[in-house]
Amino acid sequence: MELFNHILATGLSTVFDVLPIAAILLFFQIVALKKMPPNPKRVAVGFLYVLIGLTFFLVGLELALFPVGETMARQLTDPVFIGVDALNKFVRWQDYYWVYIFAAAIGFATTAAEPSLIAVAIKAEQISGGALNAFSLRMAVAIGVSVGVSLGAYRIVSGTPLHYYIIAGYVVVLIQTIWAPKMIVALAYDSGGVTTSTVTVPVVTALGLGLASTIPGRSPLLDGFGLIAFASLFPIMAVMGYAKMAEWVQNRRRMAEDEKEKPV
Repeated sequence: MELFNHILATGLSTVFDVLPIAAILLFFQIVALKKMPPNPKRVAVGFLYVLIGLTFFLVGLELALFPVGETMARQLTDPVFIGVDALNKFVRWQDYYWVYIFAAAIGFATTAAEPSLIAVAIKAEQISGGALNAFSLRMAVAIGVSVGVSLGAYRIVSGTPLHYYIIAGYVVVLIQTIWAPKMIVALAYDSGGVTTSTVTVPVVTALGLGLASTIPGRSPLLDGFGLIAFASLFPIMAVMGYAKMAEWVQNRRRMAEDEKEKPV
């Protein structure tokens, strides 16, 4: 009964969240365009599916993903597991290497399964006529998130200021933007944004809050958040780096072919 009430309350909250979107779409469709949307029944059924899907997804986040992320962080930082004295308040970052491995693995896995990233990668492949490979793009973004979340976990463990990492990261991004192929720049920036979506955000946020809650001297409010910034920044670097490397490989192949075609 308690679960049913929780689902019902979440469903009502989802309805109020989605209604403004539906109202705006209908307003512009009817008032600005002055015609009803095509296939109104199918659109209505689609909105119903959205409401049901979001409701169960949000319930699943609260009952599964958030607790699992926090539990994993608590277990990986347990003094017994890492082999340090529980009364020792001095934190050595190298004692938490399993945390960094877990952060990298969970960052890669959640990003590879991110629906918004899959959609963007497929569209990029279609529009580029196959010049961009959807799977390779997804893997590049996933590797970027993996590195970023792992580095963000190190920041929480070490207690170093967040803005140092973000400023340095965007300096690198700006330099990459100058030299990266122009066709990939906008897509790289979008790839950083789509990682902060339905699958990645809940798990990464839970990991950060769990780490900050269990590591001595860390504040969940001050140190627990910020992992999403890493998950947004590092994919930009990874995609532009992937594009530059692919361009270099293509140029090498072209030069090798030109050498073969030269008369002896």
